[in-house]
Amino acid sequence: MTTRTITRATALAATGLLLTACGSGSGQPGKPSFEGRGPITYVAGKDTTGTVQPMLDRWNRAHPREKVTFIQLPTDPDAQRQQMIQNAETKSDAYTVLSLDAVWTSEFAAHRWIDRLPERRFPLGRMLKPVVETSRYRGGLYAVPGSSDGGLLYYRTDLLKKAGVVRPPTTWAQMTAACAEVRKLPEARNMSCYAGQFQKYEGLTVNFAEAVNSAGGTVTDPGGRPDVDTPEARKALDFLAGSFKDGTIPKKAITFLEEDGRQAFQSGQLVFLRNWPYAYSLAQQSGVKGKFATAPLPGLDGPGSSSLGGHNMAVSSSAQNKATALDFIRFMSSEENTRTFLEDASVAPPYASLYDDKALIARYPYLPVLKESILRAVPRPRVVRYGDVTSAVQQETYAALTGEKSSARALKDLQRALRKAVAL
Repeated sequence: MTTRTITRATALAATGLLLTACGSGSGQPGKPSFEGRGPITYVAGKDTTGTVQPMLDRWNRAHPREKVTFIQLPTDPDAQRQQMIQNAETKSDAYTVLSLDAVWTSEFAAHRWIDRLPERRFPLGRMLKPVVETSRYRGGLYAVPGSSDGGLLYYRTDLLKKAGVVRPPTTWAQMTAACAEVRKLPEARNMSCYAGQFQKYEGLTVNFAEAVNSAGGTVTDPGGRPDVDTPEARKALDFLAGSFKDGTIPKKAITFLEEDGRQAFQSGQLVFLRNWPYAYSLAQQSGVKGKFATAPLPGLDGPGSSSLGGHNMAVSSSAQNKATALDFIRFMSSEENTRTFLEDASVAPPYASLYDDKALIARYPYLPVLKESILRAVPRPRVVRYGDVTSAVQQETYAALTGEKSSARALKDLQRALRKAVAL
């Protein structure tokens, strides 16, 4: 999912690896040599689920001379990306295997911050095709999917049933109408209707892109050209900005990241929540256990489209011990271990078979909905200068949500900013 601050102990451990690591580097430019065995680091966002270190412990017990040290970065994806880029630009070998947000793969590959990988080493044919495509750049494989992700609509089944709403909404209008009925109930009088991720960070880009795609628009066309100054995009941004204005989305949600929304839903403050599947297992351990379910995201005229999420594992171009790194990626991305992450932390797996496993569906009823979400999902802009693109989206969307600009003005300014970013 998505996260992390490097603690002093982790930093010291990484420094120790720099002093003791041995093995080859990248070889000739464009022709990485995956040689060298020894200690490596695994760099990812903060593990809020507590499931990563036990998996690394399994590896370390089996590979005492090739141990992996876990470097956890901040929870904010933008901060994760910045620290990874800083490491790449200084050509430091402190980072070995990178857990990249799926949308970063093109940027990191284009700058040669990560190595092209040998496809034959990984069972890509058993994975969902849209998920595998996020790991490619110009026909080459530069990462391996470790997880996928699709946005889900979490909703209070108990309250909808009591209010006479027989099925979850498929449109934005149905969702607001359902909220109006639910809020007539005495126990729901102080609840808010809906929230997603609206703080000025990557989550806002995700939520904006989902709204635009769910209204029939697009952020960039198949050729990577910006296309946001459109009636469809305006309907999407009008819905989000208008929902803040009329109270459908609570004012405090302008500060929400994933965890803020999850906690608000679990504490009974929200009827509906847009979040990733990781929140399911955590909600089942809260006061709403047995009182909620998931559905596809609603859209303007029917079911909407999620932004395609997930994380891909890549090898830093400046890393040491790349033979160990490849083996470790194969270990972490195996069907067995991604199943474990699904069972322990509701992390969406890349393997198609796991979504159709009857035993898993009995335990995790959201799996068919999640598979549909992933197959219908639309990638965020796959552009080389993704940092500039997402920054512009966040800036202009936030201005519209806070009332600083009209939706029309914000989209015109965003179109201009995106054209400049893509042209650079």
